[in-house]
Amino acid sequence: MPALATILPDTITPYLLLMLGGFVVGTAGHLYKSKLVVAIGILMIFAATLLLPLAVIATEEEPASNPDVLAPGTR
Repeated sequence: MPALATILPDTITPYLLLMLGGFVVGTAGHLYKSKLVVAIGILMIFAATLLLPLAVIATEEEPASNPDVLAPGTR
């Protein structure tokens, strides 16, 4: 198992908390009129919704397969 896969979480909870934190940080940045804090909040949301889940998928040795999915033309 790659080293990156061992440190990334397997559940959705940390990603949801990171996204929620990003919204809180971004809102605080707007309240205090700080462009840097708003940018950090946006980056947190972007990381939670795209970068980290893609990293988990990319570091899996074998992607999970759904047994209920049929091959095309086999119904």
